Amino acid sequence: MNASNLSRRRFLRNSGIVGGGLVIGLNLTGCSRAPLPVPPLADGLTPNAFLQITADNRFIFYCPRDEMGQGVTTGLATLIGEELDVHPADFEVRFGGVHPDYANPDFRMQMTGGSTSVKAHFLPLRQAGADTRALLLAAAAADLGVPVASLRTEAGHVLNGDDRHPYGRFVGTAASLDMPADTPLKSRDAFRYIGHNFPRVDGVLKATGTAQFGIDVDLPDMLHAVVRRSPVPGARLRSVDQAPALAMPGVTHVLAISTGVAVVAGSHWQAKQAAGKLAPVWEDVPLAGIDSATIQEDYARAMEGTDGVVALDEGDVELGFAAADKVVDARYWTPYLAHAPMEPMNAVIRIADGRAELWSGTQSVQAAQGLVARTADIDPALVTVHNTYLGGGFGRRGTLSHVTEVTEIALAVNKPVHLLWSREDDLRNGVYRPASLMHLRAGVDAGGNLVAWDAHRVGSNIGPDSLRAVAPGVLPGVGERFIHGMADLSDRITSDWFADPTSTEGLADDYDAAHRRVTQTTVNHGIPVTFWRSVGHSHTAFAKESMMDELALAAGQDPVAFRLKHTRTNKRLHNVIRIASEKLREMQPESGRFLGFAAHHAFDTDVAEIAEVSVTGNRIRVHKVTCVVDCGLAINPDVVRAQMEGGIVFGLTAALHGNLEIEGGAIRESNFHDYPLLRMDEAPDIEVIIVDSGEAPTGVGEPGVPPIAPAVANAVFRATGQRLRSLPLRLSA
Repeated sequence: MNASNLSRRRFLRNSGIVGGGLVIGLNLTGCSRAPLPVPPLADGLTPNAFLQITADNRFIFYCPRDEMGQGVTTGLATLIGEELDVHPADFEVRFGGVHPDYANPDFRMQMTGGSTSVKAHFLPLRQAGADTRALLLAAAAADLGVPVASLRTEAGHVLNGDDRHPYGRFVGTAASLDMPADTPLKSRDAFRYIGHNFPRVDGVLKATGTAQFGIDVDLPDMLHAVVRRSPVPGARLRSVDQAPALAMPGVTHVLAISTGVAVVAGSHWQAKQAAGKLAPVWEDVPLAGIDSATIQEDYARAMEGTDGVVALDEGDVELGFAAADKVVDARYWTPYLAHAPMEPMNAVIRIADGRAELWSGTQSVQAAQGLVARTADIDPALVTVHNTYLGGGFGRRGTLSHVTEVTEIALAVNKPVHLLWSREDDLRNGVYRPASLMHLRAGVDAGGNLVAWDAHRVGSNIGPDSLRAVAPGVLPGVGERFIHGMADLSDRITSDWFADPTSTEGLADDYDAAHRRVTQTTVNHGIPVTFWRSVGHSHTAFAKESMMDELALAAGQDPVAFRLKHTRTNKRLHNVIRIASEKLREMQPESGRFLGFAAHHAFDTDVAEIAEVSVTGNRIRVHKVTCVVDCGLAINPDVVRAQMEGGIVFGLTAALHGNLEIEGGAIRESNFHDYPLLRMDEAPDIEVIIVDSGEAPTGVGEPGVPPIAPAVANAVFRATGQRLRSLPLRLSA
């Protein structure tokens, strides 16, 4: 990076512009002065925004994060239940609304993602539980006329000698006392629930079909809407003949909205059938001339240029290469990917008497509230958001254009509206994991020591598009022109001055090398991108871990031993690699099966994975995956295992199948017949080994994804001698 770029980078860092976005400050303490968001209890206790205890000893937990299958309701109920001495299964879990106390401390706003939920709330929720327990003990001591020290608690009861009293008996007195603060927390050896296996608190609801997802919401007098959108992102509606749709049964309205043309009818099927009769004409945009081959050619051309910004520069890379005995030089490609959650985007809204109510499963109720307020031009305080269970998120439900759409439609028809995207809508009109071309060049000396690491990534950045998507919701009082200006500035920043961290994270962080450099070159064709499960690590781990195997081969060393040799300063990653290596030595794969290895650090969690693979003809089959994970303290080990298993299956889908082709600026794939997910007969056996490092909990929702693609690619090399450097993995004839 030249001196001019470096000085601008320092200026921007000092100005508080981070990662292509703005830091938005909110109250994060859990004890804000805003009125409590939960309804008051006439004969109960509401000590804080997270908890209510009724006189008949019911425990209601208002979960501040969104449940999208990752087990957050179980994890967070465990934290508050541990210190309150209430089993997590005994809570009635409800989703918190919009309130400062529900802000995610890691994001400084209300949003669920980034594998942050348990880590961010580990201490605050425990403290809320401990303070409430202390309050109840003080109330019990007053009511029973005994010293607090003579009392203890167990399973939602106060114990006084042999007598057991439900907490609910003391809530009246507790409500009149001052709330304690900074009550000492339990030691680890006193935990009853944290670190133990028990069924998920939402398990019965989901098993019986009584858990409410957004797609389930039904209101009286509700209409149904379907939207036709441009196949090419960014193209607006030029004209449409409404007559063919209006002539269809049940259709009440055909409306031009900001994203296209909406058809409203008495049922979803009627709206869908009528929408198919329309032939909208869209404006021309530059993206219409782009296809996948053009994108790869543009990336390759940019890779040869000098327009990149340096994200990391340690030591002297050229000096390191001068000392290298062998140099490996390779390029790796990862394509655009869709999220493909099983429940497509949907929302229900009712607007009446200057107020609005929204029902939708989102990753940010705050952003949803702000978008409704902005679109309907009403005060955010007059917008109530009912968050439901999410049928999969993976980052997709942080971009809420469907909330804006349903609000526009409801304003026009003056009735409650249910908007439902089809699978085709979700794949062709969504937001995507960006494509990446990565050039890695690394050198080892005569002793097999890694002496130089130079990584260059080309592609678009998540930061600017995320700012465009989220800022209108979290800053509802800020004008559109200012928000667009911020997003344009973010584009400029991440193109010319400061590398978006999500573009390069994980490319050079794990292994010891005295001389390291990472460069990012931005090429943006206008395809909308956003966070995808494991974000930048989803592409950088493939390149980095494939290169580590290639380097080990060049140095004549065992790939796992080579990794151990270069993680001496990275103790947690070194330890999971060591444990995995011991497991690897025990393995005796069947004839025709081969083992591949990869490890990666992401979201403060370290994961090593071993893939057992066979190749028949050109078919790659993954039979077993062994996963070693250090996520600090495992709040519920069974949930951790489930998240590792889910991440591995999600990552295998991308490794073996995931690919979006661009034709004329549009996404070619439309449904699961040409964008397949991993099927049951392809799913491997998965063994998860949880390592307890004794540290506080870290993320588990995403870290299982990054290592699986390179582990499989490295196994395929051992099976066939073919080094696959592009995803999805495809063998040549």
